[in-house]
Amino acid sequence: MNIDDRCLRILNSGSDKEACSVLLDLTTKHAQTFSFPDLKLEAKQEFIASLQKRLENEQSSTQCHILALQMLRLFSREKDKLVNMTTEYSLGLIMKMAGLKHYAEQTNPECVTIQDGGNQDVVVEAQKCLCNLIFNSTQAQRICSKNGCVEGTIQRLKTYKDPALKFEIKFFDMRMLFLLTALCSDTRPKIRYELHGFTYLMEVVDLTLRDAESRNTGLVDQEVDLICEILKILFNLTVTVDKNTLDEEEEAHFMRLVSVLRDLLMVKTLSKDRQEELTSHTVNLLTNIPRDCYEELLIPLNEMDIEGMENKEVEYDGRNMEAIILLLNFLFSRLDRPYKSLKESLTPILHCLCEMCRANRSIRKFCRARVLPPLKDEVKKLPEEGESFRNRLCKLLTSPITEVKDLVADFLFVMCKESVQRMVKYTGYGNCAGLLANRGLLLGGKSDGNYSSNSDDSETEEYSHLKESVNPVTGRYETEKSNPFEGMSDEQKEYEAMKLVNAMDKLQRGGIIQPSVVGPDGRPQPVEHILELTENMNIEDQTEGTSED
Repeated sequence: MNIDDRCLRILNSGSDKEACSVLLDLTTKHAQTFSFPDLKLEAKQEFIASLQKRLENEQSSTQCHILALQMLRLFSREKDKLVNMTTEYSLGLIMKMAGLKHYAEQTNPECVTIQDGGNQDVVVEAQKCLCNLIFNSTQAQRICSKNGCVEGTIQRLKTYKDPALKFEIKFFDMRMLFLLTALCSDTRPKIRYELHGFTYLMEVVDLTLRDAESRNTGLVDQEVDLICEILKILFNLTVTVDKNTLDEEEEAHFMRLVSVLRDLLMVKTLSKDRQEELTSHTVNLLTNIPRDCYEELLIPLNEMDIEGMENKEVEYDGRNMEAIILLLNFLFSRLDRPYKSLKESLTPILHCLCEMCRANRSIRKFCRARVLPPLKDEVKKLPEEGESFRNRLCKLLTSPITEVKDLVADFLFVMCKESVQRMVKYTGYGNCAGLLANRGLLLGGKSDGNYSSNSDDSETEEYSHLKESVNPVTGRYETEKSNPFEGMSDEQKEYEAMKLVNAMDKLQRGGIIQPSVVGPDGRPQPVEHILELTENMNIEDQTEGTSED
């Protein structure tokens, strides 16, 4: 970058027209530049100081202010060379240009208007500078969390209903608030409790949804961008909340939030890709919701509502299950993702559905009807073979991605009311052995989940005819096979058994396998030698022999 004495002289004492010409040339030339290695530190500091003087000069034109802020924004991209851009003075000046100082000083809600917030094009450029500086500098984060930036942004939220306010101002307000809540945990309780930002943010989402509804169209891309930023802020505000110690007011806020999230799940966007993005952020936030609040996803229906419904499939147990259907469809659509992105794609939605099914009986039963319908002649195939919801989830029970494997197993187990017998029936013992081992249930039984004792596991006629020949290990129907030991002498049987023992011993000594027995706690316990696996068999044989006598 060529910044010579002439440039500095023009910025410091030249006319507005001359300064604009110099700045326009520099910003155009370096619009895509993210580093200025040739610019010496002293020259950069002097140049930034000259830009700040131009911003302080109220006689300078709007165009000059915009170009000066654009130049500062280009410099703010350099994380290691922010020099005098992150001082309290510099940040306070940019904050003033962003209109935040004006709003932070307003104490009367009725006086909060956009008229005195400054030129909107200048405001947007200043906001971009602040976002870059907050992202790149811990010092800027610390200063902006205490100098009125947060208060000013929350105050400006109250003007968002004014159609004259530019979308870019709303968007960069939310981007800055997201960065501060993500990088400065101290701002979260201030926004949530002192400034009531939780309520104001939900109102902005609600207002945006009503606007789309009044137009009788889906959300446009700009509205999706704004809502997604707000959802990320709300996630940061709720991620550390203790869900077990909520007071009545906090619980009411969460209930209201869930109803807003339900509306977001059902709203349409003009772009299909943006629908996926909006649902993804909605699901992320749902993972922070206390269990008792998931009921708000369901809309109670009376008999007249049910009779007048065009799509009867969304009704279940006297409730509208459309939001749950959309969540299940979202999960199903993400099962096709490549392995590299499975963890990021699946863990939020799986966690969300697990919590919902544990908390709400109607949701659990509805999910089970969709994911684990009564078995028929599909038991002639392995549980992981096929394209049904059950097949595709069972395939992930042996995924190398631990987080995905565990959450899929948990989801299926919850839908089975945490019954080992039912889980084995739908997945096969081999597929769910990992879950059973982790929970100490290898010997069968039931977990400690709080479920009704009523059985909702109905068998079809096709399954009843096949179940006696279903191999519980594979979960598949198998025709009767001939005994491989038939026709062998005792010596031959013993020889084959010792071959197997030696092969397993070799694998154990090579560290390839670790043979185990099921301990008293229902979990696997390693054995030192392969022959220990036969001890329990010998004890059982002796017991049987004694009882016969």
